[in-house]
Amino acid sequence: MSDTATRVSDVMLRSPKTMPADASIEQARAALDNDHVHMVLLTSGPVLVGTVVRSDLPPIDTEGLALPWSKLAERTVSPEAMTARVHDFLIERDIRRVAVVSTDGELLGLMCLKRRRTGFCSADDVAARSSMT
Repeated sequence: MSDTATRVSDVMLRSPKTMPADASIEQARAALDNDHVHMVLLTSGPVLVGTVVRSDLPPIDTEGLALPWSKLAERTVSPEAMTARVHDFLIERDIRRVAVVSTDGELLGLMCLKRRRTGFCSADDVAARSSMT
């Protein structure tokens, strides 16, 4: 696990993949079909306007925008938060991703809990996975 004195801003992924706020349910579902994608980040410019996980999505035959199905509550953290607290938060809720946002809602990064839940993914981890696919 991360050092108890480490802040989110020290270890977050700084360039997470995003989708525009007008992404469709079908586009969000397609992104989530990738085993490494656990959360779709919907943005309007630099601002995070919603997050979508598999369980948020409506039945397969539903059409429309993903945004109405998205959530922000309990899916964002401050860059100043301590990683130990974020780790505990993710473990308690049995989730592996949380978006990092500024006080004005700007998306700054993503915290990605490793599959074994022992620490956080690094940019090098993500790059290595990308080169395998």
